[in-house]
Amino acid sequence: MEFEEIKDKVNVVFVDEFEVDRDDLEPTAILKDALELDSLDYVDLVVAIESCFSVKLVADDFKGVSTLQSFYDLLDKKING
Repeated sequence: MEFEEIKDKVNVVFVDEFEVDRDDLEPTAILKDALELDSLDYVDLVVAIESCFSVKLVADDFKGVSTLQSFYDLLDKKING
């Protein structure tokens, strides 16, 4: 899967599932702060992403993930190896 396709699908999840304004989806956005995600949102996010991309995410995957760009990169690595 191409990186841009991953990015677009992730953005759709944020807009549709979490009602994040598309304009807030900058690669440098801090997931916790700029996107206003709390711990329950992270659980919902993992479920939505696993369903959307048919991947399995575990807590260790999120080490070092703080920005939207680092989240895109994580998924790219999971999907494309």
